[in-house]
Amino acid sequence: MIIVLKEGLSQEKIDDFVKGWKEKGFGIHISKGESTTIVGLLGDTSKIETENVASDEAVETVQRVSAPYKMASRSFHPADTIITCGEGQAGVNSCTLGNGIIGVMAGPCSVESEEQIIEIARAVKKSGARFLRGGAFKPRTSPYSFQGLGKQGIEFMVEAKKETGLPIVTEVMDARQLQYFDEIDVIQVGARNMQNFDLLKELGKTKKPILLKRGMSATVKEFLMSAEYIMASGNEKVILCERGIRTFDNYTRNCLDLSIVPYLKKVSHLPVVIDPSHACGTRWMIPTLSQAAIAVGCDGLEIEVHNHPEKALSDGEQALVPETFDDMMKKLQKYAQVEGRQI
Repeated sequence: MIIVLKEGLSQEKIDDFVKGWKEKGFGIHISKGESTTIVGLLGDTSKIETENVASDEAVETVQRVSAPYKMASRSFHPADTIITCGEGQAGVNSCTLGNGIIGVMAGPCSVESEEQIIEIARAVKKSGARFLRGGAFKPRTSPYSFQGLGKQGIEFMVEAKKETGLPIVTEVMDARQLQYFDEIDVIQVGARNMQNFDLLKELGKTKKPILLKRGMSATVKEFLMSAEYIMASGNEKVILCERGIRTFDNYTRNCLDLSIVPYLKKVSHLPVVIDPSHACGTRWMIPTLSQAAIAVGCDGLEIEVHNHPEKALSDGEQALVPETFDDMMKKLQKYAQVEGRQI
């Protein structure tokens, strides 16, 4: 249930109003605009009569929220959520997603060595990437495939951050791994863990932005409900990431659902990132799909870049070489400028 309070209420009256609902056992989400305060009631509101709520002298309007996701809903939070990463860290760039900024996250599928990740970090930063992405813990379909360097991979990424100032984006697979993530700036939840609800609850206890990837067979509703798990557990810094879904065809690795961007922008306030690398699985498609993602309004891109993709230990076929990435970034900047945005 959404309650819009009247303009001009004192903070004392707002606090008293909120306190009364908390005492009745409801969770509260408050969203403040320039002149409007919106109070979202979390819990079973089915027995609450809207007329009774509207009779309170502090209330302007009341409406029920039909969507099962509450905190992720734009009804609860009308303004776009803007997420800033790396803020306040010495030597680290402060990077924003949203508010006209298209944040590009670039780097290898897997961290393979300290030299490799630092070389790639330097290259992608020079080309305009705002984040360094890389995998330390790798979920792989085959148990015999390279599983990542784990803790050591994170240590190598931290060295690359010190060298370049780029905030780090990397994936967590298990809550027990969070002990190694103190210096990670954005924690990624992979497609296979989108409905690992125990993990999502633990991430809700952190203060770091969470990049939540859509499951390969997940509906949009299921996707948003997974975001709700994180937010309901206390962390509202959620970034939604479309990385392609599984369909009947196999001409690409997955099917990139670009229509999800305008839809999510309509129903949710959370920023939306597109991962064209995992969607198509073929490097030559990535620049075109990235252009299309900007055209439909994405807030960021996650791109795989490798200095020697032919030698990559994972997903080399979908990684751009730094030179191609640089050319693509120059073109994407022009596309963004057409819409009054920047990369």
